[in-house]
Parts: sequence; C-alpha cells; structure tokens
Amino acid sequence: MNVKFLLFTLTAMCSLTAMTACARAPDAAGSSTAIVAPPTAQAPPAIALPAATPAIHHADANLPRMVVHKSASCGCCGLWVDHMRAAGFAVDVRNADDLNPIKERVGVPYGKGSCHTAEVAGYFIEGHVPAEDVKRLLTDKPDAKGLVLPGMPMGSPGMETPNGRIQPYTVELVGRDGAITAFAEHAGSQ
Repeated sequence: MNVKFLLFTLTAMCSLTAMTACARAPDAAGSSTAIVAPPTAQAPPAIALPAATPAIHHADANLPRMVVHKSASCGCCGLWVDHMRAAGFAVDVRNADDLNPIKERVGVPYGKGSCHTAEVAGYFIEGHVPAEDVKRLLTDKPDAKGLVLPGMPMGSPGMETPNGRIQPYTVELVGRDGAITAFAEHAGSQ
C-alpha cells in the first residue's frame, strides 16, 4: 500500500471523527445535529499525523472504574468519556439504544436527564459533569445517589465551543432521600 495514501486516509479519518461531536441533545427521533467544519483547501502535511492521533491516557490506580452508558452515535458523549479518561478514570463504555431503563434503575430524577449516564463507586453521574466534580464527590462521599447536570450546557466537558464560550451551569447533588441541592457552580464566559 502506498504510504502517502495511508497517511492521507488516517489523517482524514481522524479529522472526520473530530468533527462528528453533537451540538445538542438528540431529538425525539433519535437524530442529532453535528457541527461540521468547512473543508480546508490544503491537505495537512504528513508530519501533522501524530498531532491528530488521540492521546493515550493512563488510568489513575486510585480512582474507581467508571461505566458510561451512551448512544453509539453521540459524539459529545464520546468527548465527555475522553475528558474523564484524561482526568485519570478508567472508563468502560456501554452503548445502548434506550437509556431510560438505566436512568430509572440508578435513580436519575425526572427532568434531570442528559445524553449519557455513568456509574462510579455506587454513584451515578448524569450528563456533562466535570471530572473535578466527580473527584470531589468520590472524596467527600456524601449520602447521595449521584450528580446531575441536566441538558447539555455549552462549554461543559464534551460540549466545548470553538470560541471557548461557557454557559453558566450548576451541577446538582441528588441525595438518597431524593433531595436535590447545588453541588458546584460553573461560571460562564463570553
């Protein structure tokens, strides 16, 4: 096989993969809108291939393994998984067509759902919760079911924007008794 063709093919695959992230939650029909960057006039040089290759993350042995339930087609969920791995979590991904039974089983309150549900150390993590909040939950060990970040706030992990804008959002703690309280505030930026 021609080496130039192989390098071009690998670079194109990495570029397409990076451009398929969700821009919003899937609609009722299960489709989602993807942000697609315009094609560039020039092919990237072969030397750029290592920069396009995803970084290899090593799990922190002090952090528990995380299981993430998500749709196979959701790019933003995949980016959130990358965020968690970069923070040191070992992550097992389980793709599912219907996440509602999982959300019900772990206790995600009605109206607090998002596009993926994770389980770690007896807690659930719903949505694009930052790794720092998950680590704090695991350190503090509150009497709770888990953390929720309803919807898909712009700028949260996995929902980053090219201009770096962050919509203010609040990660909430769901107590064992069902009480919901603010856990972490994340300020926005323009």
